[in-house]
Amino acid sequence: MNDSPSGQQRLVDDETFAELLATVERFVRERLVPLEGEVDEADQVPEEIVQEMRELGLFGLSISPEYGGIGLSVTQEAEVARAFGWTSPAFRSVFGTTVGIGSQGIIIDGTEEQKAAFLPRMAAGELIGSFCLTEPDAGSDAASLRTTALHEGGHYLMNGTKRFITNAPRAGVLTVMARTDLGEPGARGITAFIVDAASPGISLGKPDRKMGQRGSLTCDVVFDNVEVPADRVIGGRTGRGFATAMKVLDRGRLHMAAFCAGTARRLIHEALTYSGERKQFGQPIGNFQLIQAMLADSETECYAAECMVRDAARRYEAGEVITLEASACKMYSTEMVGRVADRAVQIFGGAGYIADYGIERFYRDVRLFRLYEGTTQIQQLIIAREMRKRHAG
Repeated sequence: MNDSPSGQQRLVDDETFAELLATVERFVRERLVPLEGEVDEADQVPEEIVQEMRELGLFGLSISPEYGGIGLSVTQEAEVARAFGWTSPAFRSVFGTTVGIGSQGIIIDGTEEQKAAFLPRMAAGELIGSFCLTEPDAGSDAASLRTTALHEGGHYLMNGTKRFITNAPRAGVLTVMARTDLGEPGARGITAFIVDAASPGISLGKPDRKMGQRGSLTCDVVFDNVEVPADRVIGGRTGRGFATAMKVLDRGRLHMAAFCAGTARRLIHEALTYSGERKQFGQPIGNFQLIQAMLADSETECYAAECMVRDAARRYEAGEVITLEASACKMYSTEMVGRVADRAVQIFGGAGYIADYGIERFYRDVRLFRLYEGTTQIQQLIIAREMRKRHAG
């Protein structure tokens, strides 16, 4: 084991990580890329692929070896996310919620008993995690959520509806944000819970039909007098749920930004390949300066996103508060990949609009990145707020 320059202990040394990353890249390009069309058509990732992900240890990327995971640093996790950006987002979503928002609340704020009870099974992929924050009337304004969990004896009674919950149809455990103090209308009344997805009183809505990201399953989760044991309060402390959610989202936004950079790399590759093969006026269209300008803009913006993520990840490992940087990475990278996808369609011309070429699928898929884990507009508010706080000293 090596120590990072920040003094934090890095659990996976550079040589071991390089081997892992090479394995992931081969898996993505040789196993997953050929299945993109099938997954889009069936709206389902094949179970044998999910099992291969378990065997590769992908569900435990961010979980410490103490609990059966690999224990990657934030910088290393971002590189794996970037590698997965080369293929359909549906594949990453299978394990992504468990690696990120599904387990990070327990990792960051959970008790030792909670970590021991849940993390080993999550790292093995036996328990797939989902993060239940968004509601029909609470999305960007997460502090206004209405799901309640009222204390009764040795348990809490949970009632409410969560919306657009990724991986809910296959989840075994849910991290749920619910209001435990009705006298506190804002963030201070919210508590984070670990909830068994098979608990009586939990029902799922029908799978959402989405613009893109077919194969990534989302639906409503309804809680009707669900009994949640008192020892399932994350960290054993009520009123700390919103703070836990914000900590989780900082790291998750870096992961998402890295993934978008990886997707932009795939799109640039496809556009370069096509522009070298497609001929007009007796020569490859890549010879034309206006095509070159679109390629150059895409390369420059993708490079900027990669640099932003790596810088923010290093700061995170050094123990800095990176709320501003994480939001900046998420905002820029998700907007960037949208522009790159649009240019790729333009370079492909009419073929870019035809499903057989796959570019229109990426164009639809990347649109969601500007919405979940905080919209672009919410990131702008967070960045401005953090700027003012820093300026005030």
